[in-house]
Amino acid sequence: MARSTIHDVARVAGVSLSTVDRVLNGRHSVRAATRDKVEDAMRSLNYVRNSAAANLSRRRSFRFLFLLPSGANSFMRLLQAEVLDYSRQLAAEGVDVVVRIVPPFDEEALHRELVAIEPDGYDGVAFVAVDSPAVREAVRALRAQDLPVVTLVSDLPSDLREHFIGINNIWAGRTAAGLLGRFCGGTSGRIAVVAGSMVVQDHAERYLGFQQVIGADFPSLKVMPPIEAYDDADTAERALTEVLDATPDVAGVYSIGAGNRGVVAALGRLDPLPPVVVHELTDNSRRWLLEGKIDAVIRQDPAREARSAIRTLVALSSGKPFNKDENRVGIEIFLRDNLP
Repeated sequence: MARSTIHDVARVAGVSLSTVDRVLNGRHSVRAATRDKVEDAMRSLNYVRNSAAANLSRRRSFRFLFLLPSGANSFMRLLQAEVLDYSRQLAAEGVDVVVRIVPPFDEEALHRELVAIEPDGYDGVAFVAVDSPAVREAVRALRAQDLPVVTLVSDLPSDLREHFIGINNIWAGRTAAGLLGRFCGGTSGRIAVVAGSMVVQDHAERYLGFQQVIGADFPSLKVMPPIEAYDDADTAERALTEVLDATPDVAGVYSIGAGNRGVVAALGRLDPLPPVVVHELTDNSRRWLLEGKIDAVIRQDPAREARSAIRTLVALSSGKPFNKDENRVGIEIFLRDNLP
């Protein structure tokens, strides 16, 4: 009869390899009920510990959960595809990634997903954060059970999670302001801002950085309160059209999130078009740049974010150091003339 392995114990107990390892090493972060399941599985399998095999399994087998927003947000769909693609590349190295989709900007839905996570079933979790007291408390509970938590694209306070994968969003907003202010060429007027929702930190920080630079460097321009369109194109078109009808001196438009199809549709009624800066390089934003309907795109590379998030979770789960600079995601600016 073949000797039982740590993989067999994990399968019979219905937990991850790292949880079996924590039980074998007497760590106190495993709940009593889970510890009992693991010990029952070891007894039923007549498992005898092989330290070398256990160490090899712990190093090479990981199961991670990614919680990503649903909807038509092109960037999020690109990010989802890159996460799945990179996990397939690492499958032979024992990396398994589960992706679950959560309604965007919905703090209650995200909270439900987080509290439903069985820390014994995963070696780490990455998610696009919606900042709320309930979400923060759910993350604290996961961390208390020794589960590595990484935020992706949109952050939480740094003392809650272990690492953030994404651009510096204040800098991104400041970059957008510098571009748009120069595109306006000394014109006086108002800047219309279309956001997804201000409950996500990335949008709030971009707006803050944008205000800082416009206020300091372009005093002839006034930043309007953000339109919250929840990354929905129809909502963005309707709301921005109302703002344009009521505000004849709109000198430029900054789109912080997704829903840019609606932004472009609303602006199509104007002649001439005001300068426009948007986020994320997609098939649509590439075409709009070439057609002259928008002026600049600020991009964060979804492939780099996916790879960085998975590599970071592997390092955190295996207790290995990782180079934060290697996993840093930079801000890229694309105009019509430098499209890749």
